[in-house]
Amino acid sequence: MRIGRKLEREDRVFVAGHKGLVGSALVRRLEAEGFRNLILRSRQELDLLERDAVDRFFELERPDHVLMAAARVGGILANSRYPADFIRENLVMQGNVIEAARQAGVSRLLFLGSSCIYPRAAPQPMKEDHLLTGPLEPTNAPYAMAKLAGITMCRAYNRQYGTTFISALPTNLYGPGDNFDLETSHVIPALIRKFHEARLRGDDRVVVWGTGTPRREFLHVDDMADACLLLMRIPDPPDITNIGTGEDVSIRELAETFVRVTGFQGKIEFDTSRPDGTPRKLLDVSRIRSLGWTYRISLEEGLRRTWEWFVERAARK
Repeated sequence: MRIGRKLEREDRVFVAGHKGLVGSALVRRLEAEGFRNLILRSRQELDLLERDAVDRFFELERPDHVLMAAARVGGILANSRYPADFIRENLVMQGNVIEAARQAGVSRLLFLGSSCIYPRAAPQPMKEDHLLTGPLEPTNAPYAMAKLAGITMCRAYNRQYGTTFISALPTNLYGPGDNFDLETSHVIPALIRKFHEARLRGDDRVVVWGTGTPRREFLHVDDMADACLLLMRIPDPPDITNIGTGEDVSIRELAETFVRVTGFQGKIEFDTSRPDGTPRKLLDVSRIRSLGWTYRISLEEGLRRTWEWFVERAARK
């Protein structure tokens, strides 16, 4: 892999998916550091599923760097209902952007993967070398396959074309700008909405999917953005890097934290008829820590900030 020029403040940076959870955090971080040449397009302005439109965009804008945060994402329910959409749309979007970036001579591209692409029975904590060593979690296998294809595509382009296309694998992310739709959201935004609506109605309980025993690692999205910018700036970035806290909690412990954060007075009830998903997902973060990064926002503080963000916006509606 040729080492492409590192990210500089005057560079033209295309943040794909800038309105989503990850993309908006990247934009906040870049703007806070004085980046003024950000290239941002809504889905209505640029449909990443349309190859010709993507090619024209890169030819016209000529970005120096690309942060590929655009993706179709969702929780267990969304993945189970729309598996074909998850694999098709992600394969097409990432393929279009990666090839157009190569043709445009982009210095560095950062592709965002996910911790859910590791094998279901991967050793814990999961090292980058554990990718593709076993069967995937069935509840999100189509999405995971698409993301694995994106990582493999970046590596193949580096080998064949000498590009610097790197991949970051964040753990479960949360924070402002998340998706709070109960049909398609992940566990933290789903619980935020459930606790909020339960308080408004005066309910005596909140129902949480599953047994409460699976363990998950959570990272505030602003910490993730810091790690991504580090990877774009260091002289010789790894081709794949986990980004997480290296710590996990059970879903029961997570729900109990929400009780403290929100002041909810009722009970937590677990619906054991609903799927748990992977029993445990914890990342080995020794690689990113060796580069000088570690998370700053604790889980309880991050949940409190996200809860307050959501309630403030819900009050405006």
